[in-house]
Amino acid sequence: MAFRLPVRIYWEDTDAGGIVFYANYLKFFERARTEWLRSLGIGQRELRETTGGMFVVSETSMRYLRPARLDDELLVTAQLQEAGRASLQILQQALLQPEGAVLAEGSIRIGWVEADTLRPARIPTMILEALKR
Repeated sequence: MAFRLPVRIYWEDTDAGGIVFYANYLKFFERARTEWLRSLGIGQRELRETTGGMFVVSETSMRYLRPARLDDELLVTAQLQEAGRASLQILQQALLQPEGAVLAEGSIRIGWVEADTLRPARIPTMILEALKR
């Protein structure tokens, strides 16, 4: 089941035409991934402080299907597709509410790195275990 984060569209999210600027969907997706991990008891700041590691985006693939506009209400989803030793593949969507039409969808790969060097490392076991719940 996908994690869902409600998002309302404000002026700051739109371009001169009053539709959501395409890059802002990546921001919405980032927020949903962060809150999804937080809902699993995985705070990213605490992880960095206790493990010395952090997640970074290593790959994105996006499709834009319909525009979102000022004052629209969205549900932004995050769902684990694949968990490897050093990265996670996450499927995400932005859905217009209340009808649920898909506005944008993407696949985001986040990799685990050592925070000080940005070298790839293995995802800590406690994170992988939390993802299985």
